[in-house]
Amino acid sequence: MPYSHLNDYPADIRARATRIALACFDVDGTLTDGRLFFDSQGRELKAFHVHDGQGLVLLRKCGITVAFVTARASAVAEHRAAELGVEAHTGVSDKLSCVQAIAARLGVGMDQVAFMGDDIPDLRVMSQVGLSVAPAGAHPWVRERVHWRTSATAGKGAARELCDLLLAAQGRAESILDEATREQGQRLEGTA
Repeated sequence: MPYSHLNDYPADIRARATRIALACFDVDGTLTDGRLFFDSQGRELKAFHVHDGQGLVLLRKCGITVAFVTARASAVAEHRAAELGVEAHTGVSDKLSCVQAIAARLGVGMDQVAFMGDDIPDLRVMSQVGLSVAPAGAHPWVRERVHWRTSATAGKGAARELCDLLLAAQGRAESILDEATREQGQRLEGTA
């Protein structure tokens, strides 16, 4: 059964998504809901959504490099990135330079980069990439300056929406769905 939602996206967004080889994500307010939690010892806590994590893993498995690029030094973000097998760039003071360095290392142009962010520190890099995305609930100054906005809010599936768009635009969604249903069917047959 073909993935039927690709035509829900505007044509220019679909075209941009077909070129993406590197997907970068801010963390706080993008992969999390933006709230910061600290325990009594000052240790940071964050909540990540499992759907976003699955999307990031699928991108990586399909050959799209994934990187967290965040201004906050965060062991929690580094741990989550390691768990997902993606790059973590934390404590970054110049996100544009960081993303340009990653792209150069990979041999991809900035038109092949997607960046998802939610606030002023993300604007400079977002103005230079091929696909800039803000989650619903991002600061209005950012929302009005990006190529596309998700319907889900940060930390609640917004990153997964971008992942699904990239996978569908690059013709990978159907094979992922076929493989998932085939594996599920084989497991069910083995228990009968």
